[in-house]
Amino acid sequence: MTKLFGGIEAGGTKFVCAVGSGPGDIRDEIRFPTTKPDETLGQAIDFFRAQQEKHGSLAAIGIAAFGPLDPNPDSDTFGYITSTPKPGWKDADFAGAIHAHFDVPIGFDTDVNGAALGEMRWGAAQGLQNFIYLTIGT
Repeated sequence: MTKLFGGIEAGGTKFVCAVGSGPGDIRDEIRFPTTKPDETLGQAIDFFRAQQEKHGSLAAIGIAAFGPLDPNPDSDTFGYITSTPKPGWKDADFAGAIHAHFDVPIGFDTDVNGAALGEMRWGAAQGLQNFIYLTIGT
């Protein structure tokens, strides 16, 4: 049986959530504006619940988010958006809110690191021991 994973690309203006087993097997995807944490995370949770009903249980959920954030699993604030200028998101427990609804491992890192990891696993940096990933943005 193919393991299914959930993914969230959390930007300051929009969220993209998807479910699949890899880039060649995206079962479903949704995009919606980044608003208040409760509203936005609620939409992500609703999406993943519906996908589990449709496709079966998720093995894990990965989150690549705007920041600043705390990606250290040993930290008391792991999974939090920390001192962001995004209104309403300062000290938001992003990963904790998702984990409260899904008893699966949660990966949490910056959107830039998430993109670099994608390139390493499936993209232009595949098979390389060293590479640099640059992002230009606000």
